[in-house]
Amino acid sequence: MMNDDELLAQRIRSELSQVASLTEKKMFGGVGFLIRGNMACGINKGRLIVRVGQENDEKALAKPYTRPFDFSGKPMAGWVMVDPGGYDSGEELKNWIKLAVAFTLTLPAK
Repeated sequence: MMNDDELLAQRIRSELSQVASLTEKKMFGGVGFLIRGNMACGINKGRLIVRVGQENDEKALAKPYTRPFDFSGKPMAGWVMVDPGGYDSGEELKNWIKLAVAFTLTLPAK
């Protein structure tokens, strides 16, 4: 039986199935989804990690169930963590993934 992180990973994979140059990598104690070598989103202990870009920080953090992404004691600008209530519906997850993909595609490939 799959745990919550594995189920979320399957949902993310489904949303990203049409994205070219997608790779997965174990990171942050979970899994990260990279596009052209840049992390777009990931999972850590049931939370969705989303790369939104600094210009979208404020708007993203104003949404319910979000907080700054803080893995090491220092929040990372341009990243948010979303608790399950913020991505439970398929539409909510799709919107977060679209935001992450749109921003990540603006970055140079690594």
